[in-house]
Amino acid sequence: MRRLLSGAGILGSLAGAAFAIGSMGADAKDYGQAGQTFPVVEPDLLATIESRLKRAEASGEIARMNEQFARRVEAKVRRPDPVSGLSPANRPKEWDFDPSVILERDIRDQKGRLIAAAGQKINPLDFLKIAQDLVFIDGENPAQMEWATSRYDESQAKIILVAGSPIEEMTRRQRRFYFDQQGRLTAKFGIRHTPAVVKQAGKVMRVREILLEKGRAS
Repeated sequence: MRRLLSGAGILGSLAGAAFAIGSMGADAKDYGQAGQTFPVVEPDLLATIESRLKRAEASGEIARMNEQFARRVEAKVRRPDPVSGLSPANRPKEWDFDPSVILERDIRDQKGRLIAAAGQKINPLDFLKIAQDLVFIDGENPAQMEWATSRYDESQAKIILVAGSPIEEMTRRQRRFYFDQQGRLTAKFGIRHTPAVVKQAGKVMRVREILLEKGRAS
């Protein structure tokens, strides 16, 4: 009985609340504008930018900015940022690098014929031979530069700098030099010290960090 009364009381309360809300809605009125309003002003951003550019061009500011940018780019090309984290070798070290990769998806030719299936392990050295060694050196270290250039000609190796200016060295020594941009190659092979030599050894790439002692390599 108490439960029934309690239920009836709840229903009565809800009905009363609904009536009160309905009465409030019936009494609602539009009291009009409460205060002064102002239009939203949106300046033409493109026109502002164009105006500033014209002023900058007329004053010669754009020409100066272009010249500064060109000088910075040229400086980076002539002398890229050194690869961080590398140091001269303090002992000889050797290991093998397996260039094999596992395919993430099928590889097919132009006619849709399967060449290699996803999940298959592929070793690039099964299909090609790397004729030149890769020689990594610090181009700002005279001993390393002298060792590499006297030991390897261009047919034997690609000399790759991790610091210094490849353009200046090409001009000075009349041969081609390369640069390990952002340390991608040294990171891939796990090289931490220079000089380092990478050469093909069958199905792997053999990596050697070389200790230089008084101009001689151990």
